[in-house]
Formats: sequence, structure tokens, C-alpha cells
Amino acid sequence: MNQDMEMEKENGPAVLPDETQVPKTDRSKIRWAVDIVCIIVLVVLDQASKQAAVMFLKDQPAFDLIPEILQLYYLPGGNTGAAWGLLSGHQLLFIAVSVVVVGGILFILWRMPVMKKYGVMRVLLVLIAAGGIGNMIDRVVNGYVVDFIYIKIINFPIFNVADMYVSCSIVILMLLFLFKYKEEDMKELEMSIKKK
Repeated sequence: MNQDMEMEKENGPAVLPDETQVPKTDRSKIRWAVDIVCIIVLVVLDQASKQAAVMFLKDQPAFDLIPEILQLYYLPGGNTGAAWGLLSGHQLLFIAVSVVVVGGILFILWRMPVMKKYGVMRVLLVLIAAGGIGNMIDRVVNGYVVDFIYIKIINFPIFNVADMYVSCSIVILMLLFLFKYKEEDMKELEMSIKKK
């Protein structure tokens, strides 16, 4: 016991390993790996919901979740355009744009500092990437996007889970840029992304 106390005096108190002792590059790699896993899980959920829509809703009348407000309704022929059916019939363009956007988001996630203040932004970028991949898979496999969620009360264009990932995340991201992040935060993020 005395010997241990003497060694502690000489070497300083023993420190248990914690997250702060993990090298920054290793923490970034771990965080990026978690991001990728989350994207995969979200894409699987989106694709599973679309498969369920094809199996149970196709050629069927609308199913009321909340009568006269929210329905599950399979859009006949699918959506060949962007969100809400815009620019229908330009599948190759949408696939190319999706590849560029998702690639850019993955690069940003790789370079983004592992800091608490960027945590919400990271989650939103993961959701946007997952939504982009989910709809891109539909375009490549089916030639159209499977849409099946209909807000009847406002006659909102039929959409899907991936659309919700993207739309909600973009709105929240815009609010963060307007009200949360300061110029210094954005400069710090920009420097991290541009570093070699």
C-alpha cells in the first residue's frame, strides 16, 4: 500500500481513459462510422416503408390514419419528378444530383469537427443523406419514387419517409443558420472542411 502511494506521488494520480484521451482523428473516424451506420439504418427504414406500401396499399383505396386529415395512399405510377412531383421525367438528372449532394454531405461529415455545437447539424445532414439515398435507390431500381403519405386536409402532394427526412431537416437547418450558429461557428466549420 505504501509502495503504491509512493509511486502515485512520483508519477501523479492514475487517470482512467476517457473520450478526451482518444486522439482527435480517431474520434472523427468513430463519429463518421456512426454516421454511416445511422444513414444505413434510416435508408433501410425508408425502403421497408416503401415495400410495405407496395404490398398493402397498391391498387387499394386510401387508408385513413386520421379521418379526413392523414391517409396512406399509394400514388399510382409513382413519382417521376423531384419532391412533390416537380420536373417529372428527368430521372438521370435527379440521380446525378443525388450522387453529388450525398457525396458532398459525406465529405462534410468526415471533415466536421466532433464538437457539441455541431451535433444537431450532423444529425440533420445524416437525415438528408439518408433521404437522398432512399429516393435515389427508387429511381435506379424502379424508375420512379414510391410515394404513399397524403395529408388530405390541405391536399398536400403525396410523399414518403425519405421526403420527410429531407424536408424537415432542411427547414430545421435553415433555422439553425438563422438563429443558432454565429459567423465564427461557420468559419470554424469552413476551415475544418477545407483543411488538407
